[in-house]
Formats: sequence, C-alpha cells, structure tokens
Amino acid sequence: MRILIITLISALAPLVASAKPNLIYILLDDAGYGDFSCYGQEKFRTPRIDRLAAEGIRFTDHYAGSTVCAPTRSVLMTGLHTGHTPSRGNKEVKPVGQFPIPDESFTIAEALKAQGYATAAFGKWGLGFPGSEGDPLKQGFERFYGYNCQRNAHTYYPTWLYDDGKKIKLDGKTYSHDLIMDEALAWVRSKKDGPFFCFLPVTIPHAALHVPEEYAAPFRKQFPEFEDKTGKYAGPPIKNPAAMFAGMMTKIDEDVGRLMDLLQELGIDDNTVVMFSSDNGPHKEGGHMPDFFNSSGDLRGHKRALYEGGIRTPMIARWPGKIEAGAVTGHISAHWDIFPTLCE
Repeated sequence: MRILIITLISALAPLVASAKPNLIYILLDDAGYGDFSCYGQEKFRTPRIDRLAAEGIRFTDHYAGSTVCAPTRSVLMTGLHTGHTPSRGNKEVKPVGQFPIPDESFTIAEALKAQGYATAAFGKWGLGFPGSEGDPLKQGFERFYGYNCQRNAHTYYPTWLYDDGKKIKLDGKTYSHDLIMDEALAWVRSKKDGPFFCFLPVTIPHAALHVPEEYAAPFRKQFPEFEDKTGKYAGPPIKNPAAMFAGMMTKIDEDVGRLMDLLQELGIDDNTVVMFSSDNGPHKEGGHMPDFFNSSGDLRGHKRALYEGGIRTPMIARWPGKIEAGAVTGHISAHWDIFPTLCE
C-alpha cells in the first residue's frame, strides 16, 4: 500500500516520539480541484485556505477514493481502495440513510481511539443509517453531529439533524452548516488537552446552493448577468446560483479561518495536524456552473466521471514546525493513503 507519509516525512523536522499530535481532517463535498485560489481560482478568493497551503504542503496529484460521496467516505474510513472498500456507491436505505459499512470494518476512528485519541465527526456521514452497524457511534466515533443521511443533506435548512444517536428537530430556517461548525469548534475546545481526531466532512458546496444572503450579496453585484438564472435541487428555487456558489465557498473559507484561530487561541496550533481535501470533483447540479468557475481547473470532467476532473482533488497538510511551509509536491496519492499515514 502506497502511503503519502513517504512525502510528508521528507518535509518533517525530528519529532518528539512521546507527543501525539491532534488530527483534524476537513473534507469538502463536491468542491473541485480549481475551486480554491491557491489552486488557481480567480473569480473568488479563499485566503484562509490559501494560508493552510502557504504554511504547509500542497499536493497537486491527490485523488479521491471515488467519484461520489459514500464510497469516498468509505475509502477514507477504512483505508481500502475503491475496489475493496465496503461501500461502492450511493446505495440508499429507506426511510433514511445509506447502505451500512459492516461491523467488521476497521476504521481510522477505531484505530486512533485504541491509541488514546478522542474521536468525533461533524457533518455528513452516509455510511450507515442510525442504529445500524455503520452508525458512526459504532465505527469508532465517540461524538457525531450532523447529517446521518445524504438525502437529508440536500438542503442546508433541514427540519432535523442527528446529535449523537438522537434525532433533533430544527425549524427549517436555520443554516445547518453554522450549527455543524459551532459544534465542531466547541468539541475541539473541550478536547484541547488532546490528543483528538476531528473528522469534518462538511456539506459545502454540495447542492442545493444555499448560503445566507450576506455571503451571496457581494457576488450578485459581481455576477449580475446571472441574476435572472435560477437553480433548484432541494427546497425552493434560488436566484443567481453563481452568486450563491461563490458565497458558499467564501463561507467555508471563513470557517476554516475560525478553526485555525481557535487552535492558536487554545495554544495547540503547533501540535495539531490539519488536513484538507474534497470528496470528488465539482458537481453540475442546482444551477452550479463549474465550467464558468473553472472548478475542475484544466482537468477534463466533473463529479461522477473517472476523468481527472472527477477524481483529482485538492490536498493540503499543515503542521507548524514539522511540515515545511510553502512546500508543493507532485507525489501521487489518494484518499486510501490517509488512514495509514495518520497511523504512522
């Protein structure tokens, strides 16, 4: 099994063997290779994510575990490549949830928990309906908050989420991403003495293209030619999907900055590894125009395609004082390399 630690080690200073670093893995949902300014995006800026790259190592040839959501998450959790990992597609279960990964799956959360790590996931799961053997609380996570079911995650204004094993009611008017990020930051604060593993599979920028108006408004002025265009995926149609998408990316960039600021505030910045990626290439749903934004960069294809644009993803790793700042590598790696790398 190829592990990207081979490349990371070349950028590392000598480590103190007894100090286990905190681990944060941020996974965006349907963000393309070209959707960040440090990867060439020109229609909007992502300065906090750019900071991650400037202070760490940026991979140019990193690949998703699959072309769609559930199998990519299965690859990440199990470290098994697409042909061996239990979930091979977005197989649904009624009334809620997806095909569960089996109990015998050995996940990265279970491995880290055995090494004394506190473990939590915040965002979209998609690997087993509540109470099933694939439930995150049965796969090594001590804490889960967010969407258990991928279908429910098609709106950012849901009427319910899961808080650990409890289904909590919402008013359908509250932006779910804010709730998820607030819970994640609160958990990190509570585990500041470490070590902890925080898995952040956020839903941005998956359709529907929902974001609070304060984030979309500046881009309505920047992209007035799309003000009469509508997009629909879940919930009511939205106007100017270009403005909404750029606003969503601005929103997640802001929240990456909130997380980085918290690590500094808590005094754990130097002992925390932050990794950042996306689950597959950019989608073409809900009115999103990936070609307008050059979301695939110069690569061919989008989500669901096995061309480079469907499976090559951004990958950034930051560990102050350990990973060389500003490094760029063409090392070929993939999501199945994350499990063995973090274990190493």
